[in-house]
Amino acid sequence: MKRTNRRAFIQQLGMVGVGTAALTLPTIPAFAQQTYKKIGIIGLDTSHSEMFTKDINEGSLKDRGYRVVAAYPHGSKDIPSALGMKQGIIDAVQKMGVQIVDSIEQLLKQVDYILLESNDGRVHLEQATKVIKAKKPLFIDKPMAENLDKVKAIFDLAKKNNVPVFSSSSLRYDKLVREVKGGKIGKVMGADVYTPAEIEPNHIDQAWYMIHGIEMLFTVMGTGCKEVFRAFSPDQEQMVGIWSDGRIGTVRGIRKGASNIAGIAFGETGISQLGPFAGYGPLVAEILTFFDTGKVPVPPEETIEIFKFMEAGQRSKATGGKVQLSEIG
Repeated sequence: MKRTNRRAFIQQLGMVGVGTAALTLPTIPAFAQQTYKKIGIIGLDTSHSEMFTKDINEGSLKDRGYRVVAAYPHGSKDIPSALGMKQGIIDAVQKMGVQIVDSIEQLLKQVDYILLESNDGRVHLEQATKVIKAKKPLFIDKPMAENLDKVKAIFDLAKKNNVPVFSSSSLRYDKLVREVKGGKIGKVMGADVYTPAEIEPNHIDQAWYMIHGIEMLFTVMGTGCKEVFRAFSPDQEQMVGIWSDGRIGTVRGIRKGASNIAGIAFGETGISQLGPFAGYGPLVAEILTFFDTGKVPVPPEETIEIFKFMEAGQRSKATGGKVQLSEIG
């Protein structure tokens, strides 16, 4: 998927899960004077910030008792696609009653919960550290960080400060994915997933976009992958994971030609499609439940294994062979 088309593509798909928006938007936010639980956003350089705000403030989740009331807009300092969309997203969330603030510190004084949406995973550890030290429950959007070490550092800090933190792709909460995870086709014996696979050179290869398909794979397969092989070419790639019980899961990354995020799962009692992507609403609903309960829906161990899977793929590309996850620190 080309950078220039990504925002329009995601916005078009994201509207599937959004309820009917109000036609007349307030020019002055009234949220601060009401009894809503207040959410703040860090990073307005991704379309997720706009779509999540629309779901919460105007759409299908507006009756859950939350509002996005303020945002700190800055994330990436040098990724052109992120910088190019930032002003448009700032304008969009302001029309939904969101106040733009000058610092994360100012944001933290005004809100109870944080959505860390900065497009660039390299800034997440620094930004998350401020949130965690302020004891605010935190959702971190994909990619959680640019590499495994930074992901582990965020989780270690959160554990030390007893702050609930989780990260997830919206594909984890796809209707068919949830049905398969819930046992619709019995135990999943294997799964094949495909996804766009744009590479951003400051992140491990799959973390920038292919992670969405990988997360779908791990949702239905569970943890326990023991080794990875990656076949790579400039236009496409294939990741093959072998689980400790002999099951096999694959992810095809697409960089040229038609693409989408979907797949198929093979179970003991049936076969099921997975996806395609149909909107952010189910993920945002899960985030609000997380804010309600303080219980993380995706354990840190699973997110860490996903990053080990990607790190193993990076090493496999370099060596041309299989890589054991046990070798990944």
